[in-house]
Amino acid sequence: MSGRLVHIGSAVVDYVYRIDALPAPGAEKTASSFAQVAGGGFNMMVAASRTGMKVVFGGQLGSGPNGDFLRAALANEGIETLTPPSPLMDSGNCVAMISSDAERTFVSWPGAESVLSLDMMAPVSVTPGDWVFTSGYTLSYPASRDVLTDWIETLPADTPFVFDPTPVISDIPRLILSRVLARTTWLSCNATEAAEIAGPGDVETVAARLLEVHCPKAAGVVIRAGAKGCHVRRADGSVQTVAGFKVSAIDTNGAGDTHIGAFVSALSRGIPPFESARYANAAAAVSVTRHGGSSAPTDHEIQTFLSHAADPSGAQGRTQKANA
Repeated sequence: MSGRLVHIGSAVVDYVYRIDALPAPGAEKTASSFAQVAGGGFNMMVAASRTGMKVVFGGQLGSGPNGDFLRAALANEGIETLTPPSPLMDSGNCVAMISSDAERTFVSWPGAESVLSLDMMAPVSVTPGDWVFTSGYTLSYPASRDVLTDWIETLPADTPFVFDPTPVISDIPRLILSRVLARTTWLSCNATEAAEIAGPGDVETVAARLLEVHCPKAAGVVIRAGAKGCHVRRADGSVQTVAGFKVSAIDTNGAGDTHIGAFVSALSRGIPPFESARYANAAAAVSVTRHGGSSAPTDHEIQTFLSHAADPSGAQGRTQKANA
């Protein structure tokens, strides 16, 4: 294993309610269950850590019960928190409503994770071999986006930087987004986020445009498609649509985070990108068969799943050398 994952993102406390369906406006529902769990960036960190990568957290946690809860959860997973508690506020939270069809609806309240300063980030150092990750959530906050973008641009040229724009991509100022994409080594996003950046088109066209226009220094882009798998395009022009696995999903919360964490972990071990994408598809497939956003499997569980799973498409995806 080479280096660590240095995660500069937003960890929050999730309040998870399970309901049969979302209530109509003005109506009320009684949940079948409730849980308080660590969420946000925690889910991606757990996925990378459980698959064998050393992970450290360089984002901001609060000085209150939510921050204490998150620090304990990170420590329980063997993830070190590099920064001291915010002197300003507690960590934020997110209400997640999981319906019977395994879909989820979120309402969030930002806290300490939404405020970054260079002084707060001073303890965060990047060493040779490290990988760095951030998400669109941290870049969407007015009190953190500028500092974080400046910090990203000072990363050593040989440090791989992975970026997930997340569903809040429209809240990120275009200039900030462009600067971050220009430094991105691997971009992982869903089809909606990809189109928000690069405009409409089929997945191959959008992936090519992402690399050629928006991420000129990237090694590749991954466009996730949930149960269908993902589409990977590398800077050398090679392309593969990596099919997903059929499972009975009970909770899709955190599946995208699991995919990214497993993908980065596999890449850091020297596994080729297309194989890393299949590994990530398997990790996400296992995770949706379990309750909770931080339901990422271990490397052993993924390998066991892959050894028993029928090939998802009759062949291992589709590979081709795309036109430049």
